[in-house]
Amino acid sequence: MVRLRLDISYDGSDFAGWARQPNQRTVQGVIEDALARMLRLDPPPMLTVAGRTDAGVHARGQVAHLVVPVAAYSAINGTMPRRLAGLLPSDVRVWRVSVAPEGFDARFSALSRRYVYRVCDNPVGVEPLRRHDVLWHPRPLNLDRMNAAAGLLLGEQDFAAYCRKREGATTIRELLRYEWVRDDRDPHMAFATVEADAFCHSMVRALVGALLMVGDGRREVEWPAEVLAARVRDSGVTVVPAHGLSLEEVRYPDDDSLARRAQETRRVRTLNAVAAAEAAAAAEEAAQTPSQPGSA
Repeated sequence: MVRLRLDISYDGSDFAGWARQPNQRTVQGVIEDALARMLRLDPPPMLTVAGRTDAGVHARGQVAHLVVPVAAYSAINGTMPRRLAGLLPSDVRVWRVSVAPEGFDARFSALSRRYVYRVCDNPVGVEPLRRHDVLWHPRPLNLDRMNAAAGLLLGEQDFAAYCRKREGATTIRELLRYEWVRDDRDPHMAFATVEADAFCHSMVRALVGALLMVGDGRREVEWPAEVLAARVRDSGVTVVPAHGLSLEEVRYPDDDSLARRAQETRRVRTLNAVAAAEAAAAAEEAAQTPSQPGSA
């Protein structure tokens, strides 16, 4: 058997999300069926994906892996993307297929996922050609206020207030980046870049919804952080529509660190565990630091 990495993009408009579902058109289902035909495998091979996007969410930098017989892969090595292009619909593409390094897991080896959410605050509306990947917000947005609020949400925290809770799943995530910028070519276009080690269900769209309310003046800068601290869903937070969201990139460590990263990611995080780890690291650092003259 051989493990393969797939680099994928898709327009999520007509998909019921990534994950295969009965009687639904999904990205996973479409790609797995195409792979089964190409590799002549029954049942179809199963894909493990870096980020299970919701219905309507797009992707430019999705990553998945699968395990197939060496013989099946060797027979078409080097031609898989071209062959898949003839089998896949026009709204999904597999751009690259490669043998995965040892220890690679598309989901658990990832260091982070980077999403972009696109918003237009032109009072007239969105350019018609962009209506499928840009949200129209009819109120003007102040990005300085939004970035000030976003900065208060960074770090490893419990994002239960911005997630749909799933039984047995933790809502602790490390938000690495959250910032808003304007498009130099169109002053009415605003892009939110949101990067974290992982995301809970609906987390990005809830974070965007909260910041839009700050940007148009309906909420104060401190409000999103206050919602976060409460750790319960707030009815005031709007989960924005899916079509403005795109998975842009999944980052992985060096090949030598892939297996270790996968093992670390599988741990169940709690805030107590995070605090204990930080305290232990601080104590170890203090023990290794020589005392300075005059220090107390």
